[in-house]
Amino acid sequence: MSTSARRSPIPPDHPPWPYDLLDVQALRRTGWRPTAIREFVLKVHQRCNLACDYCYVYELADQSWRGRPAVMSPEVWNAAGGRIGEHAREHCLDRVSVILHGGEPLLAGADRLLRLIADLRGAMPGGCELSVGMQTNAVTLDEPTLARLSRERVRIGVSVDGRPEDHDLHRRFRGGRGSFEAVDRAVGLLGSARFRSCFAGLLCAVNPAADPVSTYTGLLEHAPPAIDFLLPHANWAVPPPRSPAQATPHGDWLAVVFDRWYGAPRRETRVRLFEEIMTLLLGGSSRSDQVGLSPVAVAVVESDGAIEQVDSLKSAYSGACDTGLNVLTDSFGTALGHPGFVARQIGLAALGEECGDCPIHRICGGGHYAHRYRPGEGFRNPTVYCADMRVLIGHIRRRLSADLHRLGRLSGR
Repeated sequence: MSTSARRSPIPPDHPPWPYDLLDVQALRRTGWRPTAIREFVLKVHQRCNLACDYCYVYELADQSWRGRPAVMSPEVWNAAGGRIGEHAREHCLDRVSVILHGGEPLLAGADRLLRLIADLRGAMPGGCELSVGMQTNAVTLDEPTLARLSRERVRIGVSVDGRPEDHDLHRRFRGGRGSFEAVDRAVGLLGSARFRSCFAGLLCAVNPAADPVSTYTGLLEHAPPAIDFLLPHANWAVPPPRSPAQATPHGDWLAVVFDRWYGAPRRETRVRLFEEIMTLLLGGSSRSDQVGLSPVAVAVVESDGAIEQVDSLKSAYSGACDTGLNVLTDSFGTALGHPGFVARQIGLAALGEECGDCPIHRICGGGHYAHRYRPGEGFRNPTVYCADMRVLIGHIRRRLSADLHRLGRLSGR
């Protein structure tokens, strides 16, 4: 294990994989080297104005938000900017991205966000471009704020769960009122000609209880440039609900949406999960941490400056994201030696025997890392959505194969 990993306080109930079983120094002796971090998620505001019942930050295993500052201070964001610039210089990066996140990042206020963005851009070395994004629930996104963010070229993604009734079932204000009306107004602004260039896309949690086609067409009404469908965070300790009548509800749901998307006479929007799977099936590589074996090059900076692993791990157990590092004292290069970061960058070597023997392991990639967690073992397991992923990938493979065969016959091959 690396020096940085040895000095990092690992939770006492940490799982064997990767913390005990991954020998980082031995890995380096084979010639392996980490992939530089290119995406930095900054938790600029630690609180939220919604109370979504599936939220991994507030509703699941890790409650570390309670002990952190509500708002990221200038000292922390300047330290983060300095560390990002240092990392870019060290690895000769020509482009990095920062995602403003929370909680709810808009609660930090437009003035504060614009100061933060200016300071981050000022910290970048010559020849390195900083792109800035934001993931928001959008309930407070108004035209004046959007105009200011637009001038700074901030790309904005919004969480929307389909039709109003399905969205409001889970994404509510603390008093119980649904948030769809406020979100719909904000997304309408984003989709307008004036602000369209800022619209990054929509994020939608898969809900097998909702009609899949209605969910998809409801999202299309916002004319998003892209849609991300995310499986609800679950693991082998807290598996997703299933009924004996439907063993793979999430895979079946996504397969129906795929058919509606793929069968459209023209491309209505990008659906990143489907595009990534198709690319992998055709021999390409993935840019997503949901599928494939490509190295994950993302780091999170919390409001107190803590450098953490991808924050979806908060759904697994308390302390699952911890590294013991902080931008006030540590570099992102040090973080790359942490076994949690290394495990996300070694591809096939991070998969267990069951995944390695699976014929679709290079496509599935073991599934989302957080969904592989099993108490007492860690993250070297198949995703708890393994059966669903088999259904979805098999369905997409059959559609692609049929079309490629048809096109081959048409061309006379």
